[in-house]
Amino acid sequence: MKFEVSSSELLKSLQIASGVIAPSPVLPVTEDFLFQLKGNTLTIRATNVENTVITKTEVNGMEKGEIAISAKMLLETLKALPDQPITIGHAEDGNSNAIEIVSSYGKYHLVGDNPDDFPIISEDDAMETFSFECQKLSTALAKSAFAVSNDEMRLAMTGVYMMIDYNKVVFVATDAHKLVKYTFGNVNTEISDSIILSRKLISLLKAALPGHGSVDISFNRKNAVFQFGDTKIITKLIEAKYPDYNAVIPVENPNELTANKKDLQNSLKRIGIYANKSTNQVVLNMAENALTLSAQDIDFSNEATEQLACRYTGEAMSMGFNSRIFVELLNNIDTEETIMQMSTPSRAAIILPSEQESDEHIMMLIMPVLSGY
Repeated sequence: MKFEVSSSELLKSLQIASGVIAPSPVLPVTEDFLFQLKGNTLTIRATNVENTVITKTEVNGMEKGEIAISAKMLLETLKALPDQPITIGHAEDGNSNAIEIVSSYGKYHLVGDNPDDFPIISEDDAMETFSFECQKLSTALAKSAFAVSNDEMRLAMTGVYMMIDYNKVVFVATDAHKLVKYTFGNVNTEISDSIILSRKLISLLKAALPGHGSVDISFNRKNAVFQFGDTKIITKLIEAKYPDYNAVIPVENPNELTANKKDLQNSLKRIGIYANKSTNQVVLNMAENALTLSAQDIDFSNEATEQLACRYTGEAMSMGFNSRIFVELLNNIDTEETIMQMSTPSRAAIILPSEQESDEHIMMLIMPVLSGY
């Protein structure tokens, strides 16, 4: 194998693939990039076995073939070089796994691995497929992934639940203290099914998805493939049953609070400083067009109270929330005002932006302190 390419262009492609490489892999060869050259098309593979990234870039091909090259060494070399044409190919020292990189500064020799040892994840033909906008998928993952659970004993909740239901796609994430549900309408599919996306896959997609175009999503019970532009990501899905999240979403919520999002967020941050450090509990006392936030830490005799302008309709009530979780949820509200809907003090509260697109709807839920599901 031998080819010439712009060092900066190659670096861009490698950075897309590098996110999948584990720092201490079980298989040493998975520390490598697998290069496969046919004509002027260089295919780059990287894998941690659970996830595989395949991306393509155009080069000046001189001799077809394949090599497995150290990802760390190659990335560090390219980052240290200014943009220039470089040549990469098999070294002429008799070692079939030796690689030589030639730049205007000199030559760099390193030994790779046998490309035949690189694990190739096969793609199953029996998959359902639909197309979705890259920008919408990026938005959904950015707005929901923070809410997934870290509890490996509740495997399903460590990923984002993605439900395809004919003309809509729903993304759900929860850790039993907070929940995000993001719904997109106007989707044209014949599919009614669901999958759970792992945290690693979400990280790869967030880094690689472009801000335009569409992504083709194919899946079955075990695997999924995300293909966009010159990049393909193959992943093993989380095989578990997602909990019935609808059971914790109150249907009737006659009590409604509307407040400036930034003011509410800043107030929660300030009052939260005086809250008990184990619960971070801030109490919201709500009455007609009046909101009082308070917190206390009895162990250290700390307490604080603030009043905030708002619009409130419904019965006067008090609810306690973890201030850090509340602030985190408000970070994902893009409107100037936020709406909070409640049924009773013991049930979850719903947090919404004040305005939403007709085909795009985000709903967040926060459980009161000392409650759970």
